[in-house]
Amino acid sequence: ALGPDHPSLAIDLNNLAGLLKSQGKYGEAKPLYERAIVIDEAALGPDHPSLAIDLNNLAGLLKSQGKYGEAKPLYERAIAIGETTLGPNHPSVATRLNNLAGLLESQGKYNEAEPLYKRAIAIGEATLGPDHPNVATRLSNLAGLLE
Repeated sequence: ALGPDHPSLAIDLNNLAGLLKSQGKYGEAKPLYERAIVIDEAALGPDHPSLAIDLNNLAGLLKSQGKYGEAKPLYERAIAIGETTLGPNHPSVATRLNNLAGLLESQGKYNEAEPLYKRAIAIGEATLGPDHPNVATRLSNLAGLLE
């Protein structure tokens, strides 16, 4: 047995929380995401890419609930960890930039969202190629913002 504080458990908690989120069971999902964060931060450190995944996932849940003020710093921390550990032009950083842009767009902060979408698109085009589905999604997000 790996124990209650092993990073593998954090992955399982994230997966279960994601399932609960998709079912609209936000109240059940949130403590699982939070526990995954505690486990990964303790076991892997405050700047580990796995922790960034946990933070991004909890931020997504909070965004789904309209808790934008709680979600934003989690997205920002996930981006910062990714930029430091994976590099500023990593596809995971682009995904998190896109997520933060979507949050800002939801708040009507279009001028703040636009450069994040554009940066996410540029990273995706450079790393994944201009025809990748993630790039297409981000282009669509930017088009929606500019409408």
